[in-house]
Amino acid sequence: MKRTRTPRREGLGSDAERLVWLANGLAESGNRAEDRFWEQHLSTLIDQLLDDGDEAPINEALDFLYSSNATAYDELADFVESRAENAGRRAPEQDIILLAAPLLAWSRYRIPAAAIPSAVLANLRVHLQAHVLADGVKLALADFLFSPDHLPVGYCNTARLADSLGEAALQNRDLSIDTQDLPDTAHFLSDTRYLLFAVAVPRGAPMFRWQEPGGEREHALAQWRSQGGACLMPLLPGCAMDLVLPDAYFAASRRADRESRAYSVRASVAFLGTTLAVPAANLRAVVAPFHDRKLEEFRIGITLRDNDTVIHGIVWPLLGAEDEHSEVPLQIERSLRECGVTDIDVLDHRFPLEFCDDCGAPLYPSPDGEAVHAELPEEDAAQIPRHLH
Repeated sequence: MKRTRTPRREGLGSDAERLVWLANGLAESGNRAEDRFWEQHLSTLIDQLLDDGDEAPINEALDFLYSSNATAYDELADFVESRAENAGRRAPEQDIILLAAPLLAWSRYRIPAAAIPSAVLANLRVHLQAHVLADGVKLALADFLFSPDHLPVGYCNTARLADSLGEAALQNRDLSIDTQDLPDTAHFLSDTRYLLFAVAVPRGAPMFRWQEPGGEREHALAQWRSQGGACLMPLLPGCAMDLVLPDAYFAASRRADRESRAYSVRASVAFLGTTLAVPAANLRAVVAPFHDRKLEEFRIGITLRDNDTVIHGIVWPLLGAEDEHSEVPLQIERSLRECGVTDIDVLDHRFPLEFCDDCGAPLYPSPDGEAVHAELPEEDAAQIPRHLH
């Protein structure tokens, strides 16, 4: 997935050098015929590296281009992602793609990441095929609701999962996930869960309902939230949730990252309302930028309106091309106001990217302009996650 990269100074290997050359060529191409030349050679080399499990040249090339040619970096990153989620690399007559259906959830208790019973899988299959996928699409669902900690790390591991689900999709059957070695899931107030699946269609045929005449993304999302949400709700007891539009794996993951920021604001306001019986109008938000070598994120300290003690905090990370010139503070303020929080202070001085030495939690801005630990009143804090997202 596209991410912030630290430039490398050492020389590039031969495969990385060729990836850089091909990506620069694609970035500078002026017509579709030339595009196809560069794309064909990029596909061949990237597929070879993914099949060999050799990710180092890909990362070297991306690191080099990140600091030298932003357009070529974007071209290569998009191309690597598309090849990694493409399980049809060795099936020229089929389009087989790894997809994700993210859901955003919040709870005072632990948000589950668990196996999906066969009856629920069967219902999810029905609603995906009825509301999200085009007619005739073959489908394979993974029988596990993944947390971010469980998602494959790197392009090669993503390609391996895509291949496994893609092979199952060709047979129109679901895939059992071996969960024995999956890591523990971190405990957050709000978090994302992922339903992963693959689809297979003849090359060039529509995959999604909105690719067919009369289909619309907005209608597909509304139906999926209603019908798919009802299927998933029993898997998340004690949780409030909101579904994100299913899409190709990397695109859906980025959309979930973006939508999770405003969702975490809504979740936090709702949480404080239920835990402290405090209406949103009685909360105050302090928003400030936090820097490492550059601006990394904004953090929001929440206090009661008549008290300067920070009782809760929210992290709003920068995504993609966002930087200090982006209108991120306006987005944060808009999200807070939509939740009913109207007392908002936006601080413009730089805070260092600091965390608590004892528990590792982020420090949040206070009305006094200091970075402090967020602490609920002791009588209200026993049942909540220690680290707040």
